Amino acid sequence: MSRITPVMAALKGAGRKALIPYLMAGFPEPSHTLGLMHALVQGGADIIELGVPFSDPMADGPVIQKAGEAALRHGVGMGEVLAMVREFRATDSTTPIVLMGYANPVENYNLKHGVNSFVSDAAKAGVDGVLIVDYPPEECVDFAASLRAHDMDLIFLLAPTSTDKRMQQVAAVASGYVYYVSLKGVTGSGALNTDEVEAMLPRIRQHVHIPVGVGFGIRDAATAQTIGQVADAVVIGSKLIQLVEAAPSGQAAEQARSFMAEIRQALDAA
Repeated sequence: MSRITPVMAALKGAGRKALIPYLMAGFPEPSHTLGLMHALVQGGADIIELGVPFSDPMADGPVIQKAGEAALRHGVGMGEVLAMVREFRATDSTTPIVLMGYANPVENYNLKHGVNSFVSDAAKAGVDGVLIVDYPPEECVDFAASLRAHDMDLIFLLAPTSTDKRMQQVAAVASGYVYYVSLKGVTGSGALNTDEVEAMLPRIRQHVHIPVGVGFGIRDAATAQTIGQVADAVVIGSKLIQLVEAAPSGQAAEQARSFMAEIRQALDAA
């Protein structure tokens, strides 16, 4: 079992919702990632989604695309991301880490290091879950089993356009939590319709019996609080990346911590 399930269960038992920030590994500088991860935890993050840079992302909006391009220019690939997780684990053995990205870096890592090396090396580094945007559930049975054998979860996206059949396919292989994409589009796009999210979650829960997190379009404490009233977890990415990018020199970690604390307070107040 990964760290994700006990964390989610403990939060549910306490009547609280999970706060899951997204960071792009290596942005704005590789040396900043570790400090940002710890700052997010200090601010109240329960799980961290760590983005794996990729040159051709299909679900990322301009903010996260720009962050990924910057990380790639700094030479950050899957090997460097796993090294960051190992370094984080030296001082934090409890906060779950989910790698979020695309198939190409995973497949390329296996080509370089050997068949199934990604799974074994991710487990050794201290990764708890993997979300691969372009891995369809019907082709992931073996991959999911391999991850579970190494105490890691395979997390999937669901969208407003997901059919009941797709939800059933996801439910058959997903573990940890599922990530409901609240908007039709890429990260950071459009205005979040909380009524539509509230209407969709009961339908998802008819098929999916693990926690449901909601992301895409959550940018402030008020929206997070509203979503937290119906979801099991709130995921925040683009707004956090923007804050990190705009922070004065040396202040990015503190601003990330402060932003997380604001969201945490709002979720707990609800």
